Amino acid sequence: MDLLPFDDYVRSLNRKRMSAGVLFRDEADRVLFVEPSYKSHWDIPGGACEEGEPPWRTAARETSEEVGIDRPLGNLLVIDYIPDDSRMPEGMAFVFDGGLVTEAEIKALPITDPEILSIALLPLDIAEPRLKPILARRMAAALDAAHVGELLICEDGRRIAR
Repeated sequence: MDLLPFDDYVRSLNRKRMSAGVLFRDEADRVLFVEPSYKSHWDIPGGACEEGEPPWRTAARETSEEVGIDRPLGNLLVIDYIPDDSRMPEGMAFVFDGGLVTEAEIKALPITDPEILSIALLPLDIAEPRLKPILARRMAAALDAAHVGELLICEDGRRIAR
């Protein structure tokens, strides 16, 4: 078997996209969702990792930019493998714990990012029709992880291991 020269081997490695978001919730387990201006489904604060940016920095940066929340992130709750869907290549999504928020705190947040139309604290079952199915599954897993205090591994939003 012939081995590739190292530089050729490195160029041949698969590249995956990465995203990171933050789960903020209240004591009733309502989740903080954002309504983006650039896509039809709602999301959690977060976004795509920039080149050379680790997921935890992405989560903190996007949360600050999108909803103006600047506080330390909690534990990593979910790592989710996202399969190729023919529109987007495969990727990895990371969800960090943002901790508890109150409705008063959320109502006081100024919407300054043109990418965000609105912010809402919603029960997952009420939010579900506004979400991509994979995100709804991932948020259910993230809530479970926050309750038990353990990292959950998912594939396509479905828990595969704890």
